[in-house]
Amino acid sequence: MTTPARWQPADDAEGLPFARALTRRTMTPYYTRYELLWRDEDYDAGWSWRENYLLMGPDGPLGYISLTQDPRALYIREFHLIDTARRQGQGTAALKEAFELAARRGLSAVRLTVFKANPAQRLYERQGFAVVGEDGCFWRMERNVETTVSGDRIGTRTAWRAG
Repeated sequence: MTTPARWQPADDAEGLPFARALTRRTMTPYYTRYELLWRDEDYDAGWSWRENYLLMGPDGPLGYISLTQDPRALYIREFHLIDTARRQGQGTAALKEAFELAARRGLSAVRLTVFKANPAQRLYERQGFAVVGEDGCFWRMERNVETTVSGDRIGTRTAWRAG
């Protein structure tokens, strides 16, 4: 595996245009298949109320992850990688960081929604997610996380620092 991407808080100036374009490119086949309408305005509205991070490699962004949370769970609202970052361990590393973030926040689960036809669901299953529901063309998936993490690793990861 290559070095895991560093999570950098994403701002509207740099992060939003990159994330919108990447999401549109990766999700267009599913929007077409399920006859859904893509609207930049809707995407931008969602971006504005989420916690967004660029996944930074040595030469620039490899993808991004967009999160929300409630009192019990961290929600992965969007998670996309550029083509060259796929199948390199970046998805697994990013999910593990999300599990650690949930644990640090005292949350007991990580949840996401994935198109039924999206092969990324295999990655999610390998990382312990299970289907907990269905919503039209989507699977709702969840993975429980340990809220008490032993060892030094939690809280000492540099991947969550800004910059």
